[in-house]
Amino acid sequence: MSVAAPAATTMFAAQGSRIAFALGFVGLAISAAVLSGALPITFAFATVFLFAGPHNWFEARYALGRLPARAGKLWGFFLASVLGIVGLSAGYAALPFAVSRISDAHLGLSLYAGWATVFLFWVALLVWMRSHTNPRFDGGWVWPAACLVCAGAWLNPVALPIALVYLHPLMALWLLDRELARSRPAWRRTYWCAVASVPLLLLALWWHLRDAPELPGTDQITLAFAPQTLSAETLTAHAGAWALPGVSPHFLVAAHTFLEMMHYGVWVVLIPLVGMRSWPWQLKTIPAARRSRSWARGIAAILTLGVLIVAVLWVCFGIDYETTRRVYFTVAMIHVLAEVPFLLRMM
Repeated sequence: MSVAAPAATTMFAAQGSRIAFALGFVGLAISAAVLSGALPITFAFATVFLFAGPHNWFEARYALGRLPARAGKLWGFFLASVLGIVGLSAGYAALPFAVSRISDAHLGLSLYAGWATVFLFWVALLVWMRSHTNPRFDGGWVWPAACLVCAGAWLNPVALPIALVYLHPLMALWLLDRELARSRPAWRRTYWCAVASVPLLLLALWWHLRDAPELPGTDQITLAFAPQTLSAETLTAHAGAWALPGVSPHFLVAAHTFLEMMHYGVWVVLIPLVGMRSWPWQLKTIPAARRSRSWARGIAAILTLGVLIVAVLWVCFGIDYETTRRVYFTVAMIHVLAEVPFLLRMM
């Protein structure tokens, strides 16, 4: 009995932690959905202002803790990843300027289709390279799949950029699942049940807002914090309302804000909770920092620079929110693309 009692206590404690984690996830999802549906502009302003910078810092800190100290045989994979991230991000940033200077609309759409083509075959290359490292799998299917999706990108050149707006926040949910598979496999089934709340809440938002009136230009709470900086036109454009005329813009803004809040919540709270083996500022769990004292200083400098960038973002948001938001979401393509190879390495 003296042995069985502690074992039973440990088992119940583990079950309690798993259930508490799932309930916390569902609570975050419900809160985000309610606020997104009730105050879409205000909540969009608040989430980006508060969490855009910090979630990138936590994402970088987590990635440093998972990357190997030396590339070794993965040198080719990392080189292809970096070249794609830098090149595609620069191309994405240049697209609006290039399209605005072209009078031919079809040529402008071709530029978007060209970017989507390069992106798709870059992802296909990374999947194929990943299939040749342990654990190995058959990656030959990726090339015909890339060609098929590429054909769709040329039929509708704006479909992929719009899809990335909504699919990127969901990548955090996938990464959290991979982290649970690594560190807490017993939690995964409970987590999957909790994740089922996300599509259900999206369906509830659509049902509630499918016939909602157009968003106001600004609301009173937003005006109190950021006068004349955040317009409904900016949010509806980013949510892709211009490409989805049959869908309520009110719902699109609320859905995008809801998914972004889930993305931020996963990176700022949930992944650090289950995936970090030390405090974020402790470098002993970062493989590269253990190589030498110089590497440790370099990693510390990178993380310190990240904190400074977060502070600068908050200042810039306070001075000119709309301009900073545009710049941020353009530059943020870097971390959107960086999640692709990182997720592949965790599979």
